[in-house]
Amino acid sequence: DEFVGQSETLGQFLAHLFFIQGILGLDSISAGAWYIAIDWQLYSVLAILFVSFPRYQALIWLVSVLVVSSLLFFNRSATYEAYFIYFIGSYGLGVLAYLAKRFENSSVNRLAKTALVVVGCIIAISSLQQVWLRNFLAWFVAIALLFWGDKPYPIMQRGDSFFLKAVKWGSLRSYSAFLIHFAFILLANTLYIATAMHTHESGPLALSLMLGVVICSTVAANYLYRWVEVPSVKLKV
Repeated sequence: DEFVGQSETLGQFLAHLFFIQGILGLDSISAGAWYIAIDWQLYSVLAILFVSFPRYQALIWLVSVLVVSSLLFFNRSATYEAYFIYFIGSYGLGVLAYLAKRFENSSVNRLAKTALVVVGCIIAISSLQQVWLRNFLAWFVAIALLFWGDKPYPIMQRGDSFFLKAVKWGSLRSYSAFLIHFAFILLANTLYIATAMHTHESGPLALSLMLGVVICSTVAANYLYRWVEVPSVKLKV
């Protein structure tokens, strides 16, 4: 019960349908639902900004202001965890990195790079008062994306190592695994309690169940990727 949370109600279902369960203070039915709700908020806000500010110069500075506000204030308080403003610091840095690297206008590229530098300087100056390592991590990841974010997956050759092939195979299916693994965690915990396996207090038994969760999640993620994710890319609305 401590994993599942409160029993589902019609109100909770409707809240999840519109991804506002966190804003209403309701338990998410899974960690995946919480993540998707936040991701939807970020995507929606960014889409609104793009529509409201057709000139990218204004958009870049507005995103930069939101990034700095999030990193230096909102991201430091758990009060805002259910809202986009808590996470837009790292999300906005990714947007700036994309505009600096891939946008087809050189002036936009230069302005986005300038904004990244300015944000980095503000983060460094703010550390004189208090060091927040995750702000530096977010900025360094954005810089890494600026230099290497558009690198395509390497084309697998016959002689490539098993490790490289496994990394590529797993990378493509990682989001599907993220969406589906929680169900197998619940199933394993249910079996562990309902069959009284927990009374044995056996470490190897618990580890075996954990390994089973990983294997089942991987297999299920493979089919979710092949049967849902790949075909959905081809859908035209």
